[in-house]
Amino acid sequence: MSTPEKEKSGGAGTRFVLAVLPLAIFIALALVFWTQLRSGRDISEIPSALIGEKAPWRDLDPLSGAQTPALTTQTGQGKLTLVNFWASWCVPCRQEHPVILALSKDERLTVVGVNYKDGRENALRFLGELGNPYAAIGLDPDGKMAIDWGVYGIPESYLVGPDGTILYKKVGPFDEKSVREGLYPAIDKALTPEAAG
Repeated sequence: MSTPEKEKSGGAGTRFVLAVLPLAIFIALALVFWTQLRSGRDISEIPSALIGEKAPWRDLDPLSGAQTPALTTQTGQGKLTLVNFWASWCVPCRQEHPVILALSKDERLTVVGVNYKDGRENALRFLGELGNPYAAIGLDPDGKMAIDWGVYGIPESYLVGPDGTILYKKVGPFDEKSVREGLYPAIDKALTPEAAG
């Protein structure tokens, strides 16, 4: 085979590899994503470095006009507490709100709210329209408490034990399934004698 013919055949092989390479990469990535989706893991349950650690409570200003006490470092002491980060501008918070209202009627826990980067009037309007499930509300206008708690985005909720230890974290809105399969088992575990001892 002459040199020009060798160059032609070598160039054709290179072009073929370059043409097939993107397809091979796409197939490999598709297999990785498909495997992750089929794993059955709940991607909304992002692990938190704070699980098992003391909750980083802060004294926050009250939502004046809400007729609800301010959230303080003393709020959750001695009680199983669900801390819900929310805002009036958050569409998933609006979707989740009926579930939070129902949870506020559960005598096993106290539900408190952290109003995240919101306006007072908007927050009051939100609670006026949808109901106020919170035993205490604290304003977090600059997101400092959210940073302390490692909030990814709202809504986000944390179950805190009577001793102040963070027991469970939910990223995203609660729905019936996530309450039944995630929060309720965490509440039951927190209330068992072995957990208390």
